[in-house]
Amino acid sequence: MKPLKKPHIAILATAITALGAGSVFLSSGSSVHAEATAPLPVVKYQPALKRSVADTQDYTGRLEAVEVVDVRPRVAGTLLTVHFKAGQHVRQGELLFTIDPATYETQVRQAQANLTVIEEQKRLAGVEQARARRLLDANAISRREFDALDNAAREAGAAVTGAQAALAHAQLQLGYTQVRAPIAGRISRAEITAGNVVGAGGDAAALSRIVSDDKLYASFNLDEQSYLRIIAPALRAGAQPLINVGLANDNAFPYKATLEALDNQMDTRSGTVRVRARIDQVRPEMLPGLQARIRLQGGVPYEAVTVEETVIGTDQDRKYVLVVNAENKVERRFVELGTLQGQQRVVRSGIEPGARVIVDGAFRAAPGAAVEAVAVDAAQTQASAVPGGRS
Repeated sequence: MKPLKKPHIAILATAITALGAGSVFLSSGSSVHAEATAPLPVVKYQPALKRSVADTQDYTGRLEAVEVVDVRPRVAGTLLTVHFKAGQHVRQGELLFTIDPATYETQVRQAQANLTVIEEQKRLAGVEQARARRLLDANAISRREFDALDNAAREAGAAVTGAQAALAHAQLQLGYTQVRAPIAGRISRAEITAGNVVGAGGDAAALSRIVSDDKLYASFNLDEQSYLRIIAPALRAGAQPLINVGLANDNAFPYKATLEALDNQMDTRSGTVRVRARIDQVRPEMLPGLQARIRLQGGVPYEAVTVEETVIGTDQDRKYVLVVNAENKVERRFVELGTLQGQQRVVRSGIEPGARVIVDGAFRAAPGAAVEAVAVDAAQTQASAVPGGRS
């Protein structure tokens, strides 16, 4: 094979160079075309709404019984019988304990006998009084003798009244040997069992405790600013603030309550005032002492811009939301937040009503990037039209 001459080598090098340049041009041209046709990231948005709202504030408190009674015996004696089971509901007047009535039955019989004797003495004194009046009319006895017999009859009448009171007291003491429920509610266990001797009166040991279970209080402490912002305007308007209560495991506030009591002064040490709200519709699991979550709503309604709570981000100590501007580019707007209204958060400043707030897909586009913005309702309509989609 003959070696190539220099002119041939130059021609071959030129051809290879031209081929390489053509390949580079083709490759770069394909890249530019691909970039020009790449789809924009899709984000979903909801417009910021302007609506009438009222300020709300959440608090933590405790459930309290409306009525609480420590059951104590009113007479001393030996406890014979316990008539209830711990934790059961008892009606007002229902028999709870029986104290040995023997001593008090004897006292009743004695009082009845005394009353019988005194009534007979009164009868005899009455007969003597009537006879003395007839003799006085006939001038057969002196006035002095008549007055003595008349006074004896009056004393006998007073003695009968005293004996009747003694009998009533003995019967009352006998009745106290049956300890009955002073209120309706749920009763605790028997603190003293049958066979023990119990005392009487306010210093006696409590036999059990009853708490009412048809209504409950939710008690909490209200701070000064919330009082001035929520409670005070409602009081001036003669209206009741809205109060809703939930238990620790409730996601919402399912129990409605009404303002029952507001303390007459602010505690200067804590800067709070004690509030009681009454829950009229309670469930068996709602026990006094449970933690309560209270949502208080009141004040003067006002117009405010609201957005979903979930779209609010945090940059150090500042809050922001991502919006799609008129040029379909993502913007980060720093906002000043207000109170929570259900799932919506009040935005006091930073965005205007109707702003397209990104609710889904924000991770696909950084601030400043161009996007394809789709309203949430339109996106849901398109998704429901896809074959095989769930309704």
